[in-house]
Amino acid sequence: MPTMKTKTELLKDARSKVPEVRPLELSRQSPKPVIIDVREKQETDGGMLPGAKHVPRGFLELRIEETVPDRGADVVLYCASGTRSLLAGKTLEDMGYTRVRNLAGGFSAWKDAGLPLDMPVRLTEAQRARYSRHLMIPEVGEVGQAKLLKSKVLLIGAGGLGSPAALYLAAAGVGRIGIVDDDVVDESNLQRQILHTTDRVGMPKTESAKKTLQALNPEVVVDEHRVRLNRDNALELFSKYDVIVDGSDNFGTRYLVNDACVLLEKPNVHGSIFRFDGQATTFIPGGGRPCYRCLFPEPPPPELAPSCQEAGVLGVLPGVIGLVQAVETVKLLLGKGEPLVGRLLLYDALEQRFREVKYVRDANCPACGEHPMRELLPEYTEASCAIAPRRATGGPGQHSVTAQA
Repeated sequence: MPTMKTKTELLKDARSKVPEVRPLELSRQSPKPVIIDVREKQETDGGMLPGAKHVPRGFLELRIEETVPDRGADVVLYCASGTRSLLAGKTLEDMGYTRVRNLAGGFSAWKDAGLPLDMPVRLTEAQRARYSRHLMIPEVGEVGQAKLLKSKVLLIGAGGLGSPAALYLAAAGVGRIGIVDDDVVDESNLQRQILHTTDRVGMPKTESAKKTLQALNPEVVVDEHRVRLNRDNALELFSKYDVIVDGSDNFGTRYLVNDACVLLEKPNVHGSIFRFDGQATTFIPGGGRPCYRCLFPEPPPPELAPSCQEAGVLGVLPGVIGLVQAVETVKLLLGKGEPLVGRLLLYDALEQRFREVKYVRDANCPACGEHPMRELLPEYTEASCAIAPRRATGGPGQHSVTAQA
């Protein structure tokens, strides 16, 4: 017959096995431990310890292994006053966690000590309904959705790649989407540029895109930048956004996007397409990571770069590559997963096959190498719709496929 214990005996047993840490001591600890808030959801409205992960006591046994997979990790638990978290600590000890502590006095003691708090952003009921499938994913949840709602993304082009990327970023709840495009909707665009409709032929693409995106998600703010991107406006435009999504259709713009992103240290999510082939990769400046010029040091010669009208593109292909760009962008905004940094994802629609080519930073790169640029490099002035054929570029692990939108 199992031994019966009173609440007092349970707490005494837990205190003998789970050490406590004082608020000031925890606030000064470096490196920071994994902090777990075991309170109920409504209790967290008054704030949480900075960086804490929320795992309600009732779900602790079910979710802790997913939240803290390393049983040797330094873990600190807290509740309102320190009682529930003490018992939770004993549970983790029983599950094999070897470095578990309890915050003495819990959240109340931390708050009374005047230590900093994170105030959680609460979604409206309408937002909860719209983004309910995101809220079910542990890697997104309410905190992640709030990040998306605060995020700002700039799309270079409202064409083949920009269309699917914009639609899914708006649907995901990215709060502000800027679109740079000085073109108008043409009938030949409608085969692939799904932001636009037949009745909008002749309308500026930014205006058409705004109508579509706000019809899909009225909460999203859409900035129209009805200009051609150039050296004079690139830095100012990019500085207002968190991530740049490059769906441009010419090498001059791609190099300019790269250089502006390197100077401003902005992530650059690149995509390009050609007939049945597509490619995507992500550039994050700094930390020894490569940029676009490391991958493609210079554009191909004119004789190897046919125009848009001469080359053509499968209408559904931009959907594949544009959505890869959208996925990469959402991952960057959430700070989750492994982006395509140093990895060029190649897609062959005829063979229905993806493959990957790795590439590295070029120490001699004029943009990000050992002697990086201090201002924007000169612009290329080749034809606006140039593409590169499938060929090796000569650098280590480098390969070219692509591009037009």
